[in-house]
Amino acid sequence: MTSSTTVANRPARPAGSAAARTVDLVKVYGTGAAAVRALDGVTVDFAAGAFTAIMGPSGSGKSTLLHCVAGLDTPTSGHVFLGDTDLTRMSDKAVTLIRRKRVGFVFQSFNLLPMLTAEQNILLPLRLAGQRPDRAWYDGVVDALGLGDRLSHRPGELSGGQQQRVAAARALVTRPDVVVADEPTGALDRTTSAELLGFLARSVRELGQTVVMVTHDPSAAAYADRVVLLADGRLVGEIDSPTTDSVLDTMRGLGA
Repeated sequence: MTSSTTVANRPARPAGSAAARTVDLVKVYGTGAAAVRALDGVTVDFAAGAFTAIMGPSGSGKSTLLHCVAGLDTPTSGHVFLGDTDLTRMSDKAVTLIRRKRVGFVFQSFNLLPMLTAEQNILLPLRLAGQRPDRAWYDGVVDALGLGDRLSHRPGELSGGQQQRVAAARALVTRPDVVVADEPTGALDRTTSAELLGFLARSVRELGQTVVMVTHDPSAAAYADRVVLLADGRLVGEIDSPTTDSVLDTMRGLGA
């Protein structure tokens, strides 16, 4: 696979091809002398049916960007679109409902409920939304993640890798517009990390899913179709068809 690095300020892709996008996104924490500008006018799109990784040095704003895209954080100014829906023009309650129906989450800490079985954890987003599962889709996700013989187990009876696979299934079961993953392999060993990343990549290729992932690991980023690069809260470039070496070289250039 060849890779190419492009600088920022390139024309944005057509909005119709984006599962999510931001326009002039600014996020400031604090006020006065203590104010921190975590995002400084970020305009970026995340293509539908693609796997995009967000990378940058510590403090670059990558997790803030992901959280704004997912509707978990409110921008100071600018816009966040999920498809054609402008989240920044909606009430907190409306954003919560949109997030529940159209965004799937995979976090480093799994965030499974210990008193529920694996199956109950997977189906929880649907139950909260008052929806019934699409059994064919549910069975396909469970089968793809190899969880068929673990559905009756509680999180404490599962390995770390199995718990993360349950979390991934929970993120996918609602057939969301976008799956966001925040350092999803941070607590996993190398083998389990490769399994999870391989599944996320397959969910894009085989299920048409859109995945946006924050990572600091060049090997993890190499599973993506594209890497978006941030520094000091600004979009500074991207890598198409990334490899571990191309990501490492580019991150060295950013001082990371």
